[in-house]
Amino acid sequence: MKFPVDDVKNEILSAISAGEQILLRAPTGSGKSTRVPGMVADSPGDGLVIVVQPRRMAARLLAGFVARERETSLGEEVGYAVRFDSKQSQKTRILYVTDGVLQRMLSDRPHLPGVKAVIFDEFHERRLASDVALGRCLDLAKNDRPDLRLIVMSATIETRGLDSYLSPCRVIEATGRTYPVTVDYLTGGPVMVQQRGGRRQPEMIWDTVIRALKKEVANGVDGHILIFLPGLHEIRKTCEALSQVVWAASYDVYPLYSALSPEKQAAAVKSGGTPKIIVSTNVAETSITIDGVVLVVDSGLARQSSFDVRRGFDSLTIEKISRASADQRAGRAGRTQAGRCLRLWSQADHAKRPEFETPEIHRVDLAECVLQLSSAGWPDVKSFPWFEPPEK
Repeated sequence: MKFPVDDVKNEILSAISAGEQILLRAPTGSGKSTRVPGMVADSPGDGLVIVVQPRRMAARLLAGFVARERETSLGEEVGYAVRFDSKQSQKTRILYVTDGVLQRMLSDRPHLPGVKAVIFDEFHERRLASDVALGRCLDLAKNDRPDLRLIVMSATIETRGLDSYLSPCRVIEATGRTYPVTVDYLTGGPVMVQQRGGRRQPEMIWDTVIRALKKEVANGVDGHILIFLPGLHEIRKTCEALSQVVWAASYDVYPLYSALSPEKQAAAVKSGGTPKIIVSTNVAETSITIDGVVLVVDSGLARQSSFDVRRGFDSLTIEKISRASADQRAGRAGRTQAGRCLRLWSQADHAKRPEFETPEIHRVDLAECVLQLSSAGWPDVKSFPWFEPPEK
Protein backbone atom coordinates (compact mmCIF):
# COMPACT_ATOMS: atom_id res chain seq x y z
CA MET A 1 0.00 0.00 0.00
CA LYS A 2 1.27 3.46 -0.93
CA PHE A 3 1.14 6.29 1.63
CA PRO A 4 1.39 10.05 0.96
CA VAL A 5 4.73 10.25 2.81
CA ASP A 6 6.21 7.89 0.20
CA ASP A 7 6.12 10.82 -2.24
CA VAL A 8 8.79 12.67 -0.18
CA LYS A 9 11.07 9.67 0.30
CA ASN A 10 13.75 11.03 -2.06
CA GLU A 11 13.78 14.37 -0.19
CA ILE A 12 14.24 12.57 3.13
CA LEU A 13 17.09 10.43 1.81
CA SER A 14 18.72 13.46 0.17
CA ALA A 15 18.67 15.40 3.47
CA ILE A 16 20.19 12.43 5.33
CA SER A 17 22.93 12.12 2.72
CA ALA A 18 23.64 15.86 2.94
CA GLY A 19 24.12 15.68 6.70
CA GLU A 20 21.01 17.74 7.48
CA GLN A 21 18.50 17.26 10.26
CA ILE A 22 14.88 16.99 9.11
CA LEU A 23 11.66 18.67 10.14
CA LEU A 24 8.80 16.70 8.60
CA ARG A 25 5.35 18.23 8.64
CA ALA A 26 2.84 15.53 7.82
CA PRO A 27 -0.75 15.21 9.03
CA THR A 28 -2.34 12.16 10.58
CA GLY A 29 -2.91 9.52 7.94
CA SER A 30 0.19 10.32 5.87
CA GLY A 31 2.11 7.22 7.01
CA LYS A 32 4.92 9.14 8.69
CA SER A 33 4.96 7.02 11.88
CA THR A 34 5.20 3.73 9.97
CA ARG A 35 7.09 4.51 6.74
CA VAL A 36 9.78 7.05 7.65
CA PRO A 37 11.62 4.78 10.15
CA GLY A 38 12.01 2.12 7.45
CA MET A 39 13.27 4.68 4.94
CA VAL A 40 15.96 5.77 7.39
CA ALA A 41 16.87 2.21 8.41
CA ASP A 42 17.27 1.20 4.75
CA SER A 43 19.39 4.23 3.86
CA PRO A 44 23.21 3.79 3.57
CA GLY A 45 25.00 3.12 6.84
CA ASP A 46 24.52 0.76 9.75
CA GLY A 47 22.98 1.48 13.12
CA LEU A 48 19.77 1.50 15.12
CA VAL A 49 16.89 3.85 14.30
CA ILE A 50 15.09 4.98 17.46
CA VAL A 51 11.51 6.21 17.04
CA VAL A 52 10.26 8.26 19.99
CA GLN A 53 6.53 8.09 20.76
CA PRO A 54 4.74 10.09 23.48
CA ARG A 55 2.71 7.05 24.62
CA ARG A 56 3.42 3.39 25.40
CA MET A 57 0.40 2.14 23.51
CA ALA A 58 1.44 3.91 20.31
CA ALA A 59 4.98 2.53 20.58
CA ARG A 60 3.74 -1.06 20.94
CA LEU A 61 1.05 -0.91 18.26
CA LEU A 62 3.20 0.91 15.71
CA ALA A 63 6.06 -1.54 16.21
CA GLY A 64 3.69 -4.43 15.58
CA PHE A 65 2.27 -2.80 12.45
CA VAL A 66 5.70 -2.03 10.98
CA ALA A 67 6.95 -5.53 11.78
CA ARG A 68 4.02 -7.00 9.83
CA GLU A 69 4.60 -4.60 6.94
CA ARG A 70 8.26 -5.58 6.76
CA GLU A 71 7.33 -9.25 7.08
CA THR A 72 9.31 -9.91 10.22
CA SER A 73 8.47 -11.09 13.72
CA LEU A 74 8.04 -8.40 16.36
CA GLY A 75 11.25 -8.19 18.38
CA GLU A 76 13.53 -9.08 15.50
CA GLU A 77 14.16 -6.36 12.89
CA VAL A 78 11.48 -4.16 14.48
CA GLY A 79 10.99 -3.90 18.25
CA TYR A 80 9.80 -1.66 21.04
CA ALA A 81 10.85 -0.69 24.56
CA VAL A 82 8.42 0.90 26.99
CA ARG A 83 8.17 0.96 30.77
CA PHE A 84 8.09 -2.61 32.17
CA ASP A 85 7.86 -4.13 28.67
CA SER A 86 10.11 -4.58 25.66
CA LYS A 87 10.55 -6.78 22.62
CA GLN A 88 13.92 -6.37 20.94
CA SER A 89 17.01 -8.36 20.03
CA GLN A 90 20.48 -8.06 18.53
CA LYS A 91 18.78 -8.05 15.11
CA THR A 92 16.63 -5.00 15.88
CA ARG A 93 17.19 -2.10 13.47
CA ILE A 94 14.05 -0.05 14.23
CA LEU A 95 13.15 0.46 17.89
CA TYR A 96 10.00 2.28 19.02
CA VAL A 97 10.39 3.80 22.49
CA THR A 98 8.70 6.33 24.74
CA ASP A 99 10.43 9.61 25.55
CA GLY A 100 11.00 8.35 29.11
CA VAL A 101 12.88 5.29 27.83
CA LEU A 102 15.03 7.50 25.60
CA GLN A 103 15.87 9.62 28.64
CA ARG A 104 17.14 6.50 30.42
CA MET A 105 19.11 5.43 27.35
CA LEU A 106 20.81 8.83 27.30
CA SER A 107 21.65 8.48 30.99
CA ASP A 108 23.10 4.98 30.54
CA ARG A 109 24.87 5.64 27.22
CA PRO A 110 25.17 9.41 26.73
CA HIS A 111 26.76 9.11 23.29
CA LEU A 112 24.12 6.65 21.99
CA PRO A 113 26.71 4.26 20.48
CA GLY A 114 25.36 2.20 17.60
CA VAL A 115 22.43 4.58 17.04
CA LYS A 116 22.10 5.85 13.48
CA ALA A 117 19.15 8.21 13.89
CA VAL A 118 16.55 9.39 16.40
CA ILE A 119 13.06 10.19 15.12
CA PHE A 120 10.82 12.30 17.34
CA ASP A 121 7.22 11.55 16.34
CA GLU A 122 4.18 13.69 17.27
CA PHE A 123 6.48 16.42 18.59
CA HIS A 124 3.60 18.91 18.53
CA GLU A 125 2.38 17.36 21.79
CA ARG A 126 5.37 19.10 23.43
CA ARG A 127 5.97 16.76 26.33
CA LEU A 128 8.72 17.87 28.70
CA ALA A 129 10.60 14.56 28.31
CA SER A 130 10.60 15.00 24.53
CA ASP A 131 11.86 18.58 24.77
CA VAL A 132 14.74 17.51 27.04
CA ALA A 133 15.62 14.42 24.98
CA LEU A 134 15.65 16.45 21.76
CA GLY A 135 17.93 19.05 23.35
CA ARG A 136 20.37 16.38 24.50
CA CYS A 137 20.35 14.61 21.12
CA LEU A 138 20.87 17.88 19.28
CA ASP A 139 23.80 18.79 21.52
CA LEU A 140 25.23 15.34 20.84
CA ALA A 141 24.78 15.70 17.07
CA LYS A 142 26.44 19.12 17.01
CA ASN A 143 29.43 18.06 19.08
CA ASP A 144 30.43 14.43 19.70
CA ARG A 145 28.18 12.66 17.15
CA PRO A 146 28.03 14.68 13.90
CA ASP A 147 26.96 11.45 12.18
CA LEU A 148 23.76 11.24 14.27
CA ARG A 149 20.65 12.20 12.30
CA LEU A 150 17.60 13.73 13.94
CA ILE A 151 14.13 13.82 12.42
CA VAL A 152 11.34 15.76 14.11
CA MET A 153 7.85 14.93 12.84
CA SER A 154 4.73 16.92 13.61
CA ALA A 155 1.10 16.52 12.59
CA THR A 156 0.31 20.22 12.95
CA ILE A 157 1.84 23.44 11.62
CA GLU A 158 2.88 24.63 15.10
CA THR A 159 6.56 24.07 14.42
CA ARG A 160 7.69 27.68 14.14
CA GLY A 161 11.33 28.07 15.10
CA LEU A 162 12.12 24.35 14.94
CA ASP A 163 13.91 24.64 11.60
CA SER A 164 16.38 27.23 12.90
CA TYR A 165 16.74 25.30 16.18
CA LEU A 166 17.70 22.12 14.28
CA SER A 167 19.91 23.94 11.76
CA PRO A 168 21.26 22.73 9.41
CA CYS A 169 17.74 21.49 8.78
CA ARG A 170 15.60 20.67 5.79
CA VAL A 171 11.86 21.27 6.12
CA ILE A 172 9.81 18.67 4.25
CA GLU A 173 6.04 18.63 3.95
CA ALA A 174 3.81 15.68 3.07
CA THR A 175 0.10 15.66 2.45
CA GLY A 176 -2.48 13.56 4.29
CA ARG A 177 -4.99 11.08 2.96
CA THR A 178 -8.32 12.06 4.38
CA TYR A 179 -11.96 12.42 3.35
CA PRO A 180 -14.16 15.39 4.25
CA VAL A 181 -15.50 15.49 7.81
CA THR A 182 -18.63 17.41 8.74
CA VAL A 183 -18.31 19.04 12.16
CA ASP A 184 -21.38 19.81 14.27
CA TYR A 185 -21.61 21.38 17.72
CA LEU A 186 -23.90 20.76 20.67
CA THR A 187 -26.29 23.70 20.60
CA GLY A 188 -27.59 25.38 23.71
CA GLY A 189 -24.78 24.26 25.99
CA PRO A 190 -24.95 21.47 28.59
CA VAL A 191 -28.34 20.33 29.86
CA MET A 192 -29.13 21.25 33.48
CA VAL A 193 -30.54 18.38 35.53
CA GLN A 194 -32.20 18.30 38.94
CA GLN A 195 -29.95 17.05 41.74
CA ARG A 196 -30.80 15.99 45.28
CA GLY A 197 -31.65 18.96 47.41
CA GLY A 198 -33.26 20.81 44.50
CA ARG A 199 -30.00 22.06 43.00
CA ARG A 200 -29.62 22.11 39.24
CA GLN A 201 -26.24 21.16 37.75
CA PRO A 202 -24.93 20.24 34.30
CA GLU A 203 -25.49 16.57 33.45
CA MET A 204 -22.57 14.18 33.67
CA ILE A 205 -20.47 13.91 30.50
CA TRP A 206 -21.37 10.22 29.99
CA ASP A 207 -25.08 11.14 30.09
CA THR A 208 -24.43 13.80 27.44
CA VAL A 209 -22.59 11.24 25.30
CA ILE A 210 -25.45 8.72 25.52
CA ARG A 211 -28.05 11.36 24.74
CA ALA A 212 -26.14 12.64 21.71
CA LEU A 213 -25.18 9.19 20.47
CA LYS A 214 -28.76 7.91 20.59
CA LYS A 215 -29.77 10.48 17.96
CA GLU A 216 -26.79 9.64 15.77
CA VAL A 217 -27.47 5.89 15.83
CA ALA A 218 -31.17 6.50 15.09
CA ASN A 219 -30.14 8.38 11.93
CA GLY A 220 -27.83 5.52 10.91
CA VAL A 221 -24.07 5.15 11.32
CA ASP A 222 -22.37 3.04 8.66
CA GLY A 223 -19.14 2.18 10.44
CA HIS A 224 -17.30 2.45 13.75
CA ILE A 225 -17.84 5.18 16.35
CA LEU A 226 -14.99 6.76 18.31
CA ILE A 227 -15.74 8.63 21.55
CA PHE A 228 -13.14 10.86 23.19
CA LEU A 229 -13.34 11.25 26.97
CA PRO A 230 -10.90 12.70 29.52
CA GLY A 231 -10.10 9.60 31.56
CA LEU A 232 -10.72 6.08 32.84
CA HIS A 233 -13.57 7.03 35.18
CA GLU A 234 -15.56 8.64 32.37
CA ILE A 235 -14.77 5.72 30.03
CA ARG A 236 -16.06 3.15 32.53
CA LYS A 237 -19.24 5.13 33.20
CA THR A 238 -19.90 5.48 29.47
CA CYS A 239 -19.28 1.79 28.77
CA GLU A 240 -21.65 0.86 31.61
CA ALA A 241 -24.31 3.17 30.22
CA LEU A 242 -23.90 1.75 26.70
CA SER A 243 -24.38 -1.78 28.03
CA GLN A 244 -27.78 -0.79 29.38
CA VAL A 245 -29.36 0.75 26.25
CA VAL A 246 -31.08 -1.32 23.57
CA TRP A 247 -29.95 0.81 20.61
CA ALA A 248 -26.28 0.01 21.30
CA ALA A 249 -26.79 -3.77 21.28
CA SER A 250 -25.66 -4.10 17.65
CA TYR A 251 -22.25 -2.60 18.49
CA ASP A 252 -19.23 -4.12 20.21
CA VAL A 253 -18.08 -1.67 22.88
CA TYR A 254 -14.34 -1.32 23.57
CA PRO A 255 -12.56 0.92 26.08
CA LEU A 256 -9.16 2.28 25.01
CA TYR A 257 -6.57 3.82 27.33
CA SER A 258 -2.86 3.50 28.13
CA ALA A 259 -3.14 1.21 31.16
CA LEU A 260 -5.27 -1.34 29.27
CA SER A 261 -3.59 -4.67 28.47
CA PRO A 262 -1.89 -4.85 25.04
CA GLU A 263 -4.32 -7.60 23.96
CA LYS A 264 -7.37 -5.44 24.71
CA GLN A 265 -5.77 -2.41 23.06
CA ALA A 266 -5.17 -4.46 19.92
CA ALA A 267 -8.79 -5.68 19.93
CA ALA A 268 -10.07 -2.10 20.11
CA VAL A 269 -8.06 -0.88 17.10
CA LYS A 270 -8.37 -4.04 14.98
CA SER A 271 -9.86 -3.49 11.52
CA GLY A 272 -13.08 -5.02 10.28
CA GLY A 273 -15.62 -7.10 12.20
CA THR A 274 -18.84 -6.03 13.89
CA PRO A 275 -19.45 -2.25 14.11
CA LYS A 276 -17.63 -0.92 17.17
CA ILE A 277 -17.99 1.87 19.65
CA ILE A 278 -14.50 2.72 20.92
CA VAL A 279 -14.50 4.81 24.10
CA SER A 280 -11.04 6.36 24.36
CA THR A 281 -8.84 8.90 26.06
CA ASN A 282 -6.69 11.16 23.87
CA VAL A 283 -4.41 8.18 23.09
CA ALA A 284 -6.41 7.78 19.86
CA GLU A 285 -5.89 11.42 18.90
CA THR A 286 -2.63 10.87 16.99
CA SER A 287 -0.25 8.04 16.01
CA ILE A 288 -2.82 5.25 16.32
CA THR A 289 -5.12 4.73 13.35
CA ILE A 290 -8.47 2.97 13.70
CA ASP A 291 -9.76 2.16 10.22
CA GLY A 292 -13.49 2.33 9.59
CA VAL A 293 -14.36 5.14 12.02
CA VAL A 294 -17.07 7.32 10.45
CA LEU A 295 -18.34 9.15 13.53
CA VAL A 296 -16.36 10.89 16.26
CA VAL A 297 -18.11 12.09 19.40
CA ASP A 298 -15.77 14.47 21.19
CA SER A 299 -16.18 15.62 24.79
CA GLY A 300 -13.58 18.32 24.16
CA LEU A 301 -11.86 17.43 27.43
CA ALA A 302 -8.58 15.83 28.49
CA ARG A 303 -6.80 15.14 31.77
CA GLN A 304 -3.74 17.33 31.96
CA SER A 305 -0.86 17.48 34.40
CA SER A 306 0.00 20.92 35.76
CA PHE A 307 1.82 22.35 38.76
CA ASP A 308 -0.45 23.25 41.68
CA VAL A 309 1.21 26.23 43.36
CA ARG A 310 -0.99 25.98 46.44
CA ARG A 311 -0.16 22.33 47.15
CA GLY A 312 3.37 22.40 45.72
CA PHE A 313 3.21 19.47 43.29
CA ASP A 314 1.78 18.42 39.92
CA SER A 315 -1.84 17.35 39.79
CA LEU A 316 -4.14 16.00 37.10
CA THR A 317 -7.10 18.18 36.20
CA ILE A 318 -9.72 18.00 33.48
CA GLU A 319 -9.14 20.79 30.97
CA LYS A 320 -10.62 21.89 27.65
CA ILE A 321 -8.56 20.80 24.66
CA SER A 322 -7.18 23.26 22.10
CA ARG A 323 -8.61 23.86 18.65
CA ALA A 324 -5.66 21.98 17.10
CA SER A 325 -6.39 18.90 19.25
CA ALA A 326 -10.07 19.11 18.35
CA ASP A 327 -9.13 19.11 14.65
CA GLN A 328 -6.90 16.06 15.21
CA ARG A 329 -9.79 14.21 16.82
CA ALA A 330 -12.27 15.18 14.13
CA GLY A 331 -9.90 13.94 11.43
CA ARG A 332 -10.20 10.41 12.80
CA ALA A 333 -13.66 10.22 11.18
CA GLY A 334 -12.29 10.82 7.68
CA ARG A 335 -9.69 8.12 7.19
CA THR A 336 -11.60 5.67 4.98
CA GLN A 337 -14.65 7.64 3.83
CA ALA A 338 -16.49 10.88 4.46
CA GLY A 339 -17.33 11.15 8.16
CA ARG A 340 -18.85 13.29 10.85
CA CYS A 341 -17.70 14.75 14.15
CA LEU A 342 -20.06 15.83 16.91
CA ARG A 343 -18.45 18.19 19.42
CA LEU A 344 -20.18 18.30 22.78
CA TRP A 345 -19.62 22.02 23.21
CA SER A 346 -20.85 25.14 21.45
CA GLN A 347 -19.27 26.89 18.49
CA ALA A 348 -18.89 30.03 20.63
CA ASP A 349 -16.95 28.00 23.23
CA HIS A 350 -14.76 26.58 20.45
CA ALA A 351 -13.79 30.03 19.23
CA LYS A 352 -12.53 30.97 22.72
CA ARG A 353 -10.24 27.94 23.05
CA PRO A 354 -6.47 28.32 22.54
CA GLU A 355 -5.12 27.45 19.11
CA PHE A 356 -2.56 24.96 20.48
CA GLU A 357 -1.88 23.16 23.75
CA THR A 358 0.41 24.79 26.31
CA PRO A 359 3.76 22.92 26.28
CA GLU A 360 4.47 20.91 29.44
CA ILE A 361 7.59 22.94 30.10
CA HIS A 362 5.32 25.90 30.97
CA ARG A 363 2.90 24.04 33.25
CA VAL A 364 4.59 21.20 35.17
CA ASP A 365 7.06 21.01 38.06
CA LEU A 366 10.62 21.13 36.71
CA ALA A 367 12.46 19.91 39.84
CA GLU A 368 13.03 16.36 38.54
CA CYS A 369 14.06 17.71 35.14
CA VAL A 370 16.62 20.07 36.73
CA LEU A 371 18.11 17.19 38.77
CA GLN A 372 18.35 14.96 35.68
CA LEU A 373 20.10 17.67 33.69
CA SER A 374 22.46 18.38 36.55
CA SER A 375 23.46 14.71 36.76
CA ALA A 376 23.97 14.71 32.97
CA GLY A 377 26.38 17.65 33.07
CA TRP A 378 24.18 20.74 32.98
CA PRO A 379 24.19 22.13 36.54
CA ASP A 380 22.92 25.45 35.15
CA VAL A 381 19.70 24.77 33.25
CA LYS A 382 20.05 28.12 31.49
CA SER A 383 22.96 26.70 29.49
CA PHE A 384 20.92 23.73 28.22
CA PRO A 385 20.00 23.96 24.51
CA TRP A 386 16.23 24.35 25.01
CA PHE A 387 13.94 24.58 22.02
CA GLU A 388 11.75 26.73 24.22
CA PRO A 389 13.33 27.60 27.60
CA PRO A 390 11.29 27.45 30.81
CA GLU A 391 10.08 30.69 32.36
CA LYS A 392 12.27 32.28 35.03
